[in-house]
Amino acid sequence: MGRGIAKENLRNIGIIAHIDAGKTTTTERILYYTGVSHRIGEVDDGQATMDWMEQEQQRGITITSASITCKWKNCTINIIDTPGHVDFTAEVERSLRVLDGAIVIFDAVNGVERQSETVWHQADHYKIPRLAYMNKMDRVGADFFGSIQMMREKLGTNPLILQIPIGSEENFKGIVDLIKMKAVHWKSEDLGVTFDYSDIPEDLIKQSEKYRHELLEQIVEEDDEILERYLEKGDITEKEITKLIKLMTIHYKGVPVYCGASLKNIGVQPLIEGIRNFLPSPIEIPPIEGIDPKTEKPLKRICSDDEPLSALAFKIQSDTQAGMLTYFRVYSGFIKNGTAVYNVNKNRRERINRIIRMYSHKMVNEDIIYAGDIGVAVGLKDIHTGDTLSNEGKKILLEEPVFPNPVISVAIEPKSAVDQGKLETALERLSREDPTFTAKTNEETGQIIISGMGELHLDILTERLLKDFRVAANVGKPQVAYRETILKEASSEIKFQRQIAGKEHTGHVIISVYPVERGKGNQFENKADEEEIPKAFVESVRKGVFFAMERGVTSGYPVIDVHAVLEGGSFNPQNSSEIGYTAAASHAFDEACSKAGGILLEPYMFVEVTTPKDFVGEIIGDLNARGGHINNVMSRQVVEKIDVIVPLSKMFGYTTDLRSMSQGRATFTMEFYHFAPIE
Repeated sequence: MGRGIAKENLRNIGIIAHIDAGKTTTTERILYYTGVSHRIGEVDDGQATMDWMEQEQQRGITITSASITCKWKNCTINIIDTPGHVDFTAEVERSLRVLDGAIVIFDAVNGVERQSETVWHQADHYKIPRLAYMNKMDRVGADFFGSIQMMREKLGTNPLILQIPIGSEENFKGIVDLIKMKAVHWKSEDLGVTFDYSDIPEDLIKQSEKYRHELLEQIVEEDDEILERYLEKGDITEKEITKLIKLMTIHYKGVPVYCGASLKNIGVQPLIEGIRNFLPSPIEIPPIEGIDPKTEKPLKRICSDDEPLSALAFKIQSDTQAGMLTYFRVYSGFIKNGTAVYNVNKNRRERINRIIRMYSHKMVNEDIIYAGDIGVAVGLKDIHTGDTLSNEGKKILLEEPVFPNPVISVAIEPKSAVDQGKLETALERLSREDPTFTAKTNEETGQIIISGMGELHLDILTERLLKDFRVAANVGKPQVAYRETILKEASSEIKFQRQIAGKEHTGHVIISVYPVERGKGNQFENKADEEEIPKAFVESVRKGVFFAMERGVTSGYPVIDVHAVLEGGSFNPQNSSEIGYTAAASHAFDEACSKAGGILLEPYMFVEVTTPKDFVGEIIGDLNARGGHINNVMSRQVVEKIDVIVPLSKMFGYTTDLRSMSQGRATFTMEFYHFAPIE
């Protein structure tokens, strides 16, 4: 049908990396060179276009995944700039779910860092073709080829080197383009808008020829005709090279590698050209897969405006003026302003009041968002991250993103009855925005406990509660979010019988519990005969079991890694009810777990410390004293990297302690590793 943006000229890409690798700095250059912004906003001065939240500008980090649209030549590019800090991993996860390609930015000094590995494997999971960009080539210790070797070793990938640097560190001047076989230099006086092609410097000719030959050897087998021509002539055309690199990229066989120094305005335009040339359009990726929600049979939808609607809500954001914003990706069909869509997860129809396209925090009204494109809806009330939107008569259910469980908690208390209501509203809105943020009321103390992925995560969220939502509240100190599990198998039989609102409710179940391998999650299995418990009531039993798992058995912490089995029970046609079976199952699970020897688990974190070599000894000694298990110490040119597994309970306040030990020169990242028994 060809409506909207031509699909072959559309790119949906994300920019992902380790914290402080230069994602937002690079994105600012892309926006400037594509004409979206008329000045280059810098992270350091709090003026970055993509970092529009007050907390982002104050802290100099990206917190939310910002969406923006720009144009390069004939190509429309939807960019999502995601956070690098591991506390905001949900932002990366939900963005990757809807992208067709990604730029992974590496710090050329530090190479492949821990969070680089995490986001790379997240992209692997969603089968996202990507480009690699070695940034900060102007910094002391920058090592282009060493970083590429780390890509091979740590990521198990096949780098396609398209450029080599001209100089490095303070002598970094430009790049050699191995496809054109030309040197490229940028002009500093116009902030890198213009650049010149020239002959390759004599001292780099041999190296350039070597890496171009290696590149051609890597790619020519993708096309038999081109391979034959290459074997005859020993070279192929620039157009053929571009075609082969794209084939390698979209089939996950290779990753084109670029280099530059974004802060110095060197190297960004070839990267934008790489988005156009090598990353896929929505019609070059496989059709989206889902299931029929009634039959659970697999369904596919191709990227066409004429197909039935399939769209995924991948981000919910609260806006003070517009209300709740729903970011969505349309995989097939289209979403039109003022029409109704069907939320398959919630089984309800909702009307779209307004459709907008985001230019960071600026909103531009749109009438229709067609297949393959990304837009934002205003007016959807009962929607959460991961919900599928479709036509009511042609439903499809798409796979939801999976998010990690929170590992750290704080208690929060409103200062007045008025603030109680404001707090409850704010918590509900924040938990819809952020799937890794939870809020629960402690049944014993009545306190509201909020949980998240780390100290920074909770710090930002509580700051938003107090400032953005204007809630007056007292916030406690961070506490570890422990878990419970069992050591052995056990069973329990419960007969529940109670009068509720003048009606008798009964339920009779036999529940067994079994420990499963750490990290496998909770499972439920039904082995009861239809005559013992009709299928209509099995879901009530499952609800009771999972309610008990969430509530905790011995210490009030959620239960993990337990396989619960409904072995049997009985049914009374007169008074067996959903309430009765749910209550019986909950009590039976509690009792079985008590018999099975429950234990407490604490979260252990994977910590990567990057430090100048002078401070390694003291830092390792401190980590050992915290109960850490050193995995690896790796030397780079000017720094050492220490990988360690350490209990979260011993890491509170580590930012200050590390700064003190290293004269402020060491940094660290920390992410959840696993739950293990408290030592």
